[in-house]
Amino acid sequence: MKKILVLTSLLSTFAFAQIQKVEPMFWWKGMKNPDLQILVYGKNISDYTIELSDEIKIKDIQKTENPNYAFVTINTNDVKKTSFKINLKKKNKIVDSYNYELKDRQPNSSNRASFTSKDVVYLIMPDRFANGDETNDSKKELVDKANRQLSDGRHGGDLRGIINNIDYIQNLGATSIWLTPVNEDNEKQHSYHGYAQTDLYKIDGRYGTNEDYRELSRELNKRGMHLIQDYVTNHWGLSHWLIQDLPSKDWINQFADGGEKGFKRSNYRTTSQFDPNVAEVDKKEALNGWFDLSMPDLNQANPLVLNYLTQNAIWWIEYAELGGMRVDTYPYNDKAGMAKWVKSITNEYPNFNVVGEAWMYSSAHISYWQKDSKIAEIENYNSNLPAIMDFTLFSEMPKAITEEESWDKGMIKLYNTFTSD
Repeated sequence: MKKILVLTSLLSTFAFAQIQKVEPMFWWKGMKNPDLQILVYGKNISDYTIELSDEIKIKDIQKTENPNYAFVTINTNDVKKTSFKINLKKKNKIVDSYNYELKDRQPNSSNRASFTSKDVVYLIMPDRFANGDETNDSKKELVDKANRQLSDGRHGGDLRGIINNIDYIQNLGATSIWLTPVNEDNEKQHSYHGYAQTDLYKIDGRYGTNEDYRELSRELNKRGMHLIQDYVTNHWGLSHWLIQDLPSKDWINQFADGGEKGFKRSNYRTTSQFDPNVAEVDKKEALNGWFDLSMPDLNQANPLVLNYLTQNAIWWIEYAELGGMRVDTYPYNDKAGMAKWVKSITNEYPNFNVVGEAWMYSSAHISYWQKDSKIAEIENYNSNLPAIMDFTLFSEMPKAITEEESWDKGMIKLYNTFTSD
């Protein structure tokens, strides 16, 4: 009986909340925007007092309807040391703490060069390119295991395989590399493409590590080449830890008639974003509908969501020394939120190029999403997006090459496309 009583006493001692996650895990000194919002996560963490060491002031603490979250904002200019502690307190007693670090930036980081229209960009789906490390083909903690017999399974390609083949890529004439997403995608199947990410601060273990990703970028930078990150703002994977324990119901877009998960598939009618005569139901289902059942639709109109995505993008640019970003499914996002997202990045990095995927087949429709668009100006909207993918050219190029020449076929297709620009 005594043993039972002792065990009960020990359990009571360790019943305090613990800090399970902190994101971003660290940050940098000397950023142009000194405000940093730190997500602190743990069981019922909002019931505890959060204080910082060294008399560092907290600018704001925002709590959500889920008591497991606290969003702590500080002004990094007020922090004179390279590290401080985030303390979790109960009745004036520290029950847990996290050592937070503010690192030094690389020299001239804010003025980093980026890819431009002069570059030749080589697109790689890492799982399908080259296997440089067979030991990481399957990982115990990741559900989808390597199986080259499955067309949509994991095949073993990784970051080491790309690093080992930079000479080959450069000899092709490529000056930049664009990888499909390499952050953790721990969905049960079809996860090789990476577009259903489950951890935005961690490289998928089947590709390697965060350090491997940075090594690839640095090796490219040595050759005057750029690493372009494929960034997904519209949706995450259903198994993302934040989706599994939502900070608030409006973190993702949900539909009352969408069943337990609030799922309703997008109607994919993204021209509804700028149609003045649009039916609101069409616009709502295009923007808020999910891309797929395994890809919950993020609500960029929620300031906490938008700030999370903004800081995460800046974290990867700074950490991995990136040379550009390609944004997936751009018109499916809240456009006002995305204009702020892009502006925050280009304010921090004035030369940084961000190209958006607007999969439309009209130059007028595509140009709406370009920074300083004369079409968008009519409704006082500016996307702030430096570049846009040219899907009219993509569509017409094969026809121009394969069709027999005539007055309306062949190379005239390219001429008409360019004059539409």
